[in-house]
Amino acid sequence: MSTAAHRRRAPALRASRRRHDRDSSGHAARVVAGALADAFLTVDWARGPLLDVGYEVLGRRPRWLGPVVTAVLRAYREAPADRPRELAEFITAPSRQPIRVRRATATRTVRQRWDSPRIDDLAALAELLDLDPDELDWFADRRGINRKHADHKVRHYSYIWIGDRLIEAPKSRLKAIQRRLLDEVLGPLPVHEAAHGFVPGRSAHTFAAAHAGQATVVRLDLRAFFTSVTAGRVYGLFRTAGYPEPVAHALTAMCTTRTPHAVSGRIEHRTPHLPQGAPTSPALANLVAFRLDRRLTGLAARFGVTYGRYADDLAFSGSLGYPSRLVEAVSAVVADEGFHVNPAKTRVRGSGDRQRLAGLVVNAHPAVPRDDYDRLRAMLHTAARDGLDAANRDGHPDFAAHLTGLVSWASHGHPARAARLERLLRAALA
Repeated sequence: MSTAAHRRRAPALRASRRRHDRDSSGHAARVVAGALADAFLTVDWARGPLLDVGYEVLGRRPRWLGPVVTAVLRAYREAPADRPRELAEFITAPSRQPIRVRRATATRTVRQRWDSPRIDDLAALAELLDLDPDELDWFADRRGINRKHADHKVRHYSYIWIGDRLIEAPKSRLKAIQRRLLDEVLGPLPVHEAAHGFVPGRSAHTFAAAHAGQATVVRLDLRAFFTSVTAGRVYGLFRTAGYPEPVAHALTAMCTTRTPHAVSGRIEHRTPHLPQGAPTSPALANLVAFRLDRRLTGLAARFGVTYGRYADDLAFSGSLGYPSRLVEAVSAVVADEGFHVNPAKTRVRGSGDRQRLAGLVVNAHPAVPRDDYDRLRAMLHTAARDGLDAANRDGHPDFAAHLTGLVSWASHGHPARAARLERLLRAALA
């Protein structure tokens, strides 16, 4: 390179070196701050112990450590035991020298709002789930292998397209872990009284019953309900429940997924989200939607109507002079809470129309539509006359159980129908 060319490039080279030096210095500062935060949370929250452990971690006695400890104690009257990352961000400890961390992070649950199990750290989480630390790392995908690997055998999920809907189904080991989390961690967390889907003791029938016999029924659909619940919102829920940062991150990772690019080419949403197909997703969606339910309940009270939600179906019922005003107000609240109404599925039905919610007609009292009831009776007649195989036109693997479930669904709250259908079912299964 000529001398003139070198001179022309010199300013750019110096600027590049300065940027590199700043980046290196910033990385070193973050490493030091993280190590100090981890160490501080392992000792008594007082100046002497904090200085001692800081000196031990750094392997030297820098003058700047005293002011750092003073600032930390002024900012935090008590140790932020569940927030090591926050503490690390607060600490400013510039250094150009590499350090070796000699103590592990010790977090603990500081406060719990609900009666969920106490999980102080990742070791306690692994014990709760009967996993060793390496297995916990694997299923929490802390290295990003699952979402980045090209081989589907390495991934934790199977992907199935049903029309335009992507079902992301966890494989057997992760599904078992998620079921345990559903029972032991999510179960004690409260959902709003307006939520009826996937809530013990509530059902499509309790959802529909609240809107039976009303002058007007308005139904709205939430578009992409599960994928609208991002990993960040799930993490916020676990932090609100009182879990320390590392535990909340691991729980979030085991309950959310990032759709691999090879699969997500047909969809726009690639942000980590609740997978439609995981046993934990309905419960988490209900919990994250708590504030949405609370706000819509208040909005319904202002309009003098009743509100309820079954999964992604929103229902309002009562006497409404201008339903369009309600729909507009609901859509605004839904958008403000990070969800989206699907306008194509909004329905406003008066008492002279068929008012239908969650597959039930609610004009008088919740009931399976007459045509569905007639089809079920015909299916039972065919099964009784020609056998179960002849009536099983859709190829259900356990057709007897399928029929039993349909009879139970259609009989709910209707003793006369129940008696007729039970007789037909006994004849079909005889």
